[in-house]
Order: sequence, then structure tokens, then C-alpha cells
Amino acid sequence: MSAGRTILTNNVAKDRMITKFPQAFHPDATPYQKMNFHPKVRQACGENRTGRVGLKICKAVLVGDVSVGKTSLVNRFCHDVFDRDYKATIGVDFEVEKFSVLSVPFTLQIWDTAGQERFKCIAASYYRGTNVVMVVFDLSDERSLSNASRWMADACENADEPVKFLVGTKKDKLSPAAYENVERRAAEVARTLGAEYWAVSSKSGENVNDYFFRVVCLTFEAAVLRELESSPTQTKHIGNDLIKMEKNDLYEEKRKKSIKCCNA
Repeated sequence: MSAGRTILTNNVAKDRMITKFPQAFHPDATPYQKMNFHPKVRQACGENRTGRVGLKICKAVLVGDVSVGKTSLVNRFCHDVFDRDYKATIGVDFEVEKFSVLSVPFTLQIWDTAGQERFKCIAASYYRGTNVVMVVFDLSDERSLSNASRWMADACENADEPVKFLVGTKKDKLSPAAYENVERRAAEVARTLGAEYWAVSSKSGENVNDYFFRVVCLTFEAAVLRELESSPTQTKHIGNDLIKMEKNDLYEEKRKKSIKCCNA
């Protein structure tokens, strides 16, 4: 966590408070055509009807070839640092970041997996229950993009309808012309995978925060909508963990029948 970050009393940093829905990096390379929070989500957040969303942890997993920049991406976002001489990840590492989305707490657990083949079986055991799959590739290494489909298939095998991303790193290493050529192919691969495409630079920080905020908002909204669909007759308050059960339609129907019977 950077020294300049202001921490609030609810343990959420000031720069982790989200009130606006971030836009997609490439509007033609995303299956998630979201530009704003769903009205139902805004209303539920305003009325504290988001169920257990604020109490749960969202699990995001980064996969991809060795040395594509997965750890650098995580370190830039979580600690605002860039280390040229980082050590390769052994097995799995993870970070936990707390957010406030529309004034509702939301926690993102970021799992950074090793890209070496010998660690593949270890990393695979952590895919279960994944909410977000981030396939990372090196924009300057065409082979790492070719392997993206394999990584996506492996990560999604034990995940339950995760939000999917294809993230190209090391954007600072490419000239505008070279990047344009890579982007066309990357966007096509993303469409094939049903994933949203992003290009970032962990070295300069370009697009890193916007990308992770987009991840959080898409996942948060999906979680709230699922909660509303599964508990349409409940009003749940996150702040003091108070759960208020409203009278359901069945109870009302029985009550009306009882009154009608007594009046007969």
C-alpha cells in the first residue's frame, strides 16, 4: 500500500472508492456492454438491500505464460510499485484489496499464479470458486497471446460463469504502429474467448487502475443482481448486519383468506 494513500475509518482507502462505472478499454472487444450501474443495483445500494455482497470476498485469478508480467501488474495496482528485478512466482501468491462501491464494501482477492509448467497442477487447485479470470499476455510476445485460449480453458474449467478478461501487458515497449498491429489480433482473440480486452503498462501505470476498477464494478454488479434475484422479498442491511424479513406474498394471501372467512 503506497504511503500517500489516505485510509478511511471503514478500512477502505480513499482511492478505492468507486461511484462511477468505468468504461471498457476497447468498445468493440468486450462482451460486457456496460456503461453505467444497473438502476436496480443503484437502488439496492442506496437502500442497503445488497444482501451479503459486502460480506463476501470476490476471487480473481491471474493466469498466463511465465514472465508476461502478472506479478508486476498486481504490484503496480496493490502497492503502486514496479520492480524490474522481481523473482518469478512460485506456486501462488495473493493480495487482498478493499473497495467501496456505491458506498457498499467489496473485497477483491487477487490470486497471482505461476506460469511455469511444473506449477500448473498446483495453480489449478486454486481455480475453484473463481469469480474473475484474467488471462495475461505480453504484447511484445506473440506466442504468449497464442497460448491465451489454453490458459482461459484451464482457469474456467472449475469456475462458475466468471467474468473474463484478456490483458496485454508491457504496452510501453511497443511503438504506436507496432501496438496497433497487435491490438487487432488481441481484440479478435478476446472476442473468441468471450473476454474483455485491455492493454496496460505496469511500468508506467497506464490503464492499470482503470482496468482493476472495471473488474471490480462488473463483478460487484453481477453479485448484487444475483442477490436480488435470489432474495426478492428480503431487505438486508450490511452496515450493522441487520436482516429484516418483509412479509411475503404467501403470508399476505393467507391473512386475507382468514379475514374473508371470518367475515362470511
